[in-house]
Amino acid sequence: MLALAGEGATDGSWLRAGRQTGGKGRMGRSWESPDGNLYCSTLVRLQPTDALPHTLALVAANAVHALVAPLCAGQARIKWPNDILVDGAKIAGILLERASDAIVVGIGINVRGHPDGLDRPVTSLAAQGADDARTSELYERLAQLFTHWLSIWRAQGLDPIRTHWLLNAHPTGTPMRVVQPDGEEVAGTFDTLDRQGMLILRLANGQSRAIHAGDIILS
Repeated sequence: MLALAGEGATDGSWLRAGRQTGGKGRMGRSWESPDGNLYCSTLVRLQPTDALPHTLALVAANAVHALVAPLCAGQARIKWPNDILVDGAKIAGILLERASDAIVVGIGINVRGHPDGLDRPVTSLAAQGADDARTSELYERLAQLFTHWLSIWRAQGLDPIRTHWLLNAHPTGTPMRVVQPDGEEVAGTFDTLDRQGMLILRLANGQSRAIHAGDIILS
């Protein structure tokens, strides 16, 4: 999709892969991509009146949560900024990449299966009881949901996106550790999101710290 963006692909374009040989996740991780799961990307062309580009992560999280939550036996929650967990196990991930005015939103959802032997719990829609979920139908519904939340983001800004995200994310007071890109680890509890979509961590001494990027580990 990044290559297509460089060739002039338009806002709202989508690509879907049956499998990936070079799937990747946040923080440089690989993303296992066997047949049967959903792998897709969409292109957002930034407009002068758009909200901050990184907040598209919250837009995508709202859309994927709305797709996955009704299909799962367990409780689906968003982990900052845009992982989807079911009872603490990851079922979907989202990665944003930017080139000039183009942002590619890549989405991976475990539909039929999930990898084993990772350093964190994972699950799939099939493991959650949605054995009849079809990737083609999920893909079409996801595109509809993303378009819905993107239109709200463009028309109303971040506030309604942030409000909905908070309703479906880890509750206030959730213990967590943050491993930042430079390797520093900070422990605290989840407080809220600020008006720019940054995570606000409440430290043990009562002070707050804004987290701009990092790997969140729920305690």
